[in-house]
Amino acid sequence: MATPLKVERHTRPSRIALPVAAVVVIVAATIPAWGSSSIMKQGVTFLTLLALAQMWNLLAGYAGLVSVGQQAFVGIGAYSLWVFAEKVGINPFVCVPIAGVVAALFAVPTAGLAFRLRGGYFAVGTWVIAEVYRLLVTQIRWLGGGSGVSINSAGQVERGTREAVVFWLALAVAVGSIALVYLLLRSRRGLALTAIRDDETGARGLGVNVFRSKLWVYILAAFGTGVTGAVIYLNLLRVQPEAGFSLQWSALMIFAVVIGGLGTIEGPIIGAVIFFVLQQLLADYGTWYLILIGALAAGVVVFAQRGLWGSFVRRRAVDLFPVRRRLCLETVCFPEEPASPASGAPSPGESDASSGSGTPGESNPLGASGASSETKPSTTSGTGPSGPQSRP
Repeated sequence: MATPLKVERHTRPSRIALPVAAVVVIVAATIPAWGSSSIMKQGVTFLTLLALAQMWNLLAGYAGLVSVGQQAFVGIGAYSLWVFAEKVGINPFVCVPIAGVVAALFAVPTAGLAFRLRGGYFAVGTWVIAEVYRLLVTQIRWLGGGSGVSINSAGQVERGTREAVVFWLALAVAVGSIALVYLLLRSRRGLALTAIRDDETGARGLGVNVFRSKLWVYILAAFGTGVTGAVIYLNLLRVQPEAGFSLQWSALMIFAVVIGGLGTIEGPIIGAVIFFVLQQLLADYGTWYLILIGALAAGVVVFAQRGLWGSFVRRRAVDLFPVRRRLCLETVCFPEEPASPASGAPSPGESDASSGSGTPGESNPLGASGASSETKPSTTSGTGPSGPQSRP
């Protein structure tokens, strides 16, 4: 009698994690009913950091686009919120997704400039473009110039109602960012991104349109970042160019992702939790707070290049967000262990430019290649992202 075979997507840890996560989200959604104003503001800070980290991880961890200019879309999202709420007269809460759309539209010409650069030049180029956006906003008096603008329409809403709605928006953005990345990686396009992350040259050989995939992810990440920026400043009620386009936003994203684990869904969550806890505990120590944060980041980069979650997964077969399929024979499933990084993947700090690839953002100084526990697409599904088998 033939032994039955079946293909599984979920793992035992993921089956446990799903109801636990649902309970956490439900409890979090009730915070406005019993929590204080301070708790809700801190909650918004954490949830928006988590969303930003997920978007940057999608950009750098899977598409290999190490951008240092994502603060441009935070600022664009914030100012788009102000324009549509104050000048057009739309409800400020409804303006949040509109701000994301505007940020995505701005991402198209931004990519047209940035994608001409490669490696470290791409990272620096995105930062320069973000500075150009900041300077342009500073020179436009209609947008308040250098002094910024206030979101008066949101301020006129009763304080308790406004804080509750902003908190729920932040919770929706955080949960939505995780769900977006997870569902994307389970799709055909996500399979292509996983192939690009593990071996860009091999993915191109399988027929993956690397440039189009990276452009699509860049626009998607801009949308998520713009929505998050709108929620952040809907909470603060005032937008200034120096703050909205501050490099600090990209620094926070990078820190959370590098600490947690680049190229994993769980990594940004771990990194955001660690950063938020350290921020609350060490904020009163002034300069020492920055020194300790920097020392932690340096230590993780040197001794745990995969991040805390990535290093943990190497020793324990735990996958809370499985996106690859497993072939199960009775009680045994294959593969049992997380996949090791591709043998040809660049090491941290190494540029792919020497491989002759001409796609933007090739350099992966944070070790995006193989940072996740997932396998190459060709080993999990039998076909490449474009359908046919690899060429002989």
